[in-house]
This record gives sequence, structure tokens and C-alpha cells, in this order.
Amino acid sequence: MTKTAIPDLWDDKIAATLSEPGLLLYRSNLLGSDLRITNFGGGNTSAKVKMADPLTRKEETVLWVKGSGGDLGSMKLDGFSTLYLDKLEALKGLYRGIAHEDEMVDYLPHCTFNLNPRAASIDTPLHGFVPALHVDHMHADAVIAIAAAKDSEKLTREVFGDDMGYLPWQRPGFDLGLKLGEMAAKNPHFVGVVLGAHGLFTWDKTAKESYQTTLRIINKAADWLEEHRAKPAFKGKRLMPEIRGRISKDERKIGHFTDAPEVLDFVNSKALDELAPLGTSCPDHFLRTKIRPLVLPFDPKANNIDEVISGLDATLEAYREDYAAYYERSKQANSPKMRDANAVIYLVPGVGMLSFAKDKATARIASEFYVNAINVMRGASGVSEYVGLPEQEAFNIEYWLLEE
Repeated sequence: MTKTAIPDLWDDKIAATLSEPGLLLYRSNLLGSDLRITNFGGGNTSAKVKMADPLTRKEETVLWVKGSGGDLGSMKLDGFSTLYLDKLEALKGLYRGIAHEDEMVDYLPHCTFNLNPRAASIDTPLHGFVPALHVDHMHADAVIAIAAAKDSEKLTREVFGDDMGYLPWQRPGFDLGLKLGEMAAKNPHFVGVVLGAHGLFTWDKTAKESYQTTLRIINKAADWLEEHRAKPAFKGKRLMPEIRGRISKDERKIGHFTDAPEVLDFVNSKALDELAPLGTSCPDHFLRTKIRPLVLPFDPKANNIDEVISGLDATLEAYREDYAAYYERSKQANSPKMRDANAVIYLVPGVGMLSFAKDKATARIASEFYVNAINVMRGASGVSEYVGLPEQEAFNIEYWLLEE
């Protein structure tokens, strides 16, 4: 077991006082409180609960699932969508194939139980179609390190044996929900599935068992990475105002700085120039950080800070031009207009990482997400070869109309 294993914080005395929805909330808050389990705002949980229909009083199976928006660690009961499970299942008869994937989102409100105003997320079918009472979907760094590796399917089998399945990268939605449900139904011994370049789904019979299964799988991944990492880990105060002034012309920016050990390992490593351009893999990461960071040409040995600052205009403009070219290469007829082309994440060898956003909280969260991405790249590169999402697939996620 690694020295930093995620602890089991479940308290049976607290749990004994809670209803089934209350147990789901308790589990969700515990899982969301540790960034090693999932990033801020990322991941979702669900429970299938027997409840009386408010009109007929007939007992129905209701899917309680984290809705759109919010954060697992701090959400309340009103953060869950509630849907009639049989109506959600009935949508399978309306599905016209992956080319018509987006239209299925418009059907979800018709499945709402008890006039709940919380909108269902695109991950709802993935929870509903798994034949288990309790389901967790997490973006754990240790698992995404395996999911983002070049040979992720092979590594999944090597790490988890026959406990876990594997599905290659696919945009979340109805079709992926069907595939996940089918895999779970055909393999009743599975306790979960690794989603390539995305994250982790796990499930179990009770809220407590689901929580503990999720922790066990994440800790197992972390232990395996620690044991098998054959390659070494990724071995200015003046810069922040200079960058901020140049990128705040159209929109005010606030900066955040971190020199956490994992960040310094990354920015000081020989792998920086190789890995940074590959971009992040997990969609939740690059939606906050843009797909690629900007690596500033600072040389700690030469201490060439004056040279870096004098060339900053050209460096920033080159990034903006590269981002605009990425947008032009990838845009579709119905794509939203190009967003701010400035970088969010700035990596400085020997110094650390700067992040900029509209406010301090958003800048800090973007920084935390890129630390997640660093952990993923480090883990994947330590046991295999890290691969980012293909550029077009990344663009489709970043500029997905349903996420606007």
C-alpha cells in the first residue's frame, strides 16, 4: 500500500441515520472531498431507489444521479436529478444510432420523477443502464494514468485482472451508456470499467460497498503505478504581472501560482518538452485548462528572465496563433465562435506553474486540474507511453454545443 493511500472515512453511526438518498449524498460528499478521487466539479454518483409515485402511489424505481453542475464534495440533495428508471429504459426504443446521439439529451426531461427541476447530465444513461443499485464515476489521477496510456487496455487487465472491464475512448452519452450497461450485464463478476482516456466506473450492492469498492480500485491503481514505474519521475514573481498585463486587454485576468513538488518535478523534467504539447487526455481537465499549456523558455541555470520577458509578446502571440489555427482546422459548421485564445496554464522550468482566469477561484481550480493532468502523464509515462486525445476529438469536446 502506498504511503498516501486514500483512507476509508465511512462512519456507520452517521450512515445508520440516513435514508437511501441521504446515503447517496453522504457517499458523494466523501468521494468528492479528496482530489485524488476526482477533480473539482468532476465525477458523478447514483443510486436506484424504490419510491412511491406522487400521483399513483405505486412503487417505482427512481434513478437518483448527480445532475448538471455542482461539485460532489459540497453538493446537497437538490443537486441530484431524479428519473423514472423504466422511462429511461424506454428511451432505448427511440435511439436511432450514434449519428443521432445529441437528440437523446432532449428526451431526458420526459423521464423526470416528481417534477425535479435539476437537469440530468449527459452521463445519466451510463448510470441508468448499469444493472447495479449504486454506481460511481470518478476521475481519479491513478486510474486515468492507466486509461491515458498507449496500451491502456492491456494495462487495465494487468492491474485489475478479471475484476474490471475496459471500453475505449468515446464521447459520453447514450451510446456509451448502452455499451457500459451491456458489458456490466454480460460480466456480472465485474466491479467496474475503465473508460479509455476518461476515467473510472465502479458499482456495488449498497452505498457503503460502492464507496469502498471505488476506494479499493483507485488505491490498487496507485499501488500498481508506484510499484511498476520503471522510468524516473519527472525530475517569478516578475513573470506574473508581465503575463497578466498582456493577456488582460480584452478580459480582466487573475493569476494563481503553485510550485508544488509534482509541478516542479514536471517542469524540471526532460519529459516536459515531449509531454506538454501532447495535451491533456481527460475531457474534464482540458475544459478547464485548454488542451495545451504554454511552456515559457526560462533557463534556471542562465537565469534569463529578462530575455523571457522581452520576448513575451512574441511568445504569447505564437500561442494565440496556434490556438486559432487549431480552431480553424477543427471547427464544424455549427461550432460556437472561438473563445479566448490566450493560454490558461503557463509552465516555467525551475519556477512552477502559473494559471490565469476571470477570478481567483477559477484560476486556482484550473491549476488543480492541470496538477491532475500532470499526475496522469507521470503515471502513464512511468509504466507505458502517455497519449493525449486526438486533436479533432478534443475540439469536439471543448466546443460541444450541449456543453455551451
